[in-house]
Amino acid sequence: MEFDRRRMLRAGLAGAGGLVLSSPLLARRQDAMQFREVGSPPVRVHRGPATPTPQGVNPALIERARAALDRHAGQVRHRDSVGIVDFDKHSSEKRFHLVHMASGTVESFYTTHGRGSDRGHTGYLQKFSNTVNSLATSSGAYVTANQYRGKYGLSMKLHGLDFSNSNAWDRAIVMHPAWYAEADMVRKHGKLGRSEGCFAFGQRDHWLLLNRLGDGRLIYADKLA
Repeated sequence: MEFDRRRMLRAGLAGAGGLVLSSPLLARRQDAMQFREVGSPPVRVHRGPATPTPQGVNPALIERARAALDRHAGQVRHRDSVGIVDFDKHSSEKRFHLVHMASGTVESFYTTHGRGSDRGHTGYLQKFSNTVNSLATSSGAYVTANQYRGKYGLSMKLHGLDFSNSNAWDRAIVMHPAWYAEADMVRKHGKLGRSEGCFAFGQRDHWLLLNRLGDGRLIYADKLA
């Protein structure tokens, strides 16, 4: 009996020793797990590059132009650059903005409005019209078309894509150069001359825009105020 008691006691001590030995091991294992958890690199959420916000252009006009790009996706073949015309601005200001959508960079130019949109020649566009022979500017989305040689030399045709400018082709609303759209007019008279509803530019600016826009890009013209 005494032998069995001693054997049981030794077995119990051995078991207790095993428990004692296992506790530091468990603690070290838990510490190691905690260390790995703390030391793990943070989870990174990968997002696409943010679209730069073009500077110097009314944000509401930019949003309308982007909506027009989506609305007329079937007619607008190229989305890299967009012409945005802010007719809230006076003609003495550079209000035709060529926006490079990927980079957000903006190039701005003088452009005219039609005589029928500003009968008093104030330099401000007073109203839009889509009526044939109105000599007025039309608002809305246009897509650039083919180039041709006309009254003012090399010019570019435009298709009106919205109800507000659906007669642009029939009215021969185009982009063309004109002497009354040169920067000298602003320096001498404080404003540009007026077109018959076309987007007229100085010679150098017009040539640059012909090459930058080409065929199949959007021009969005509007007045928000």
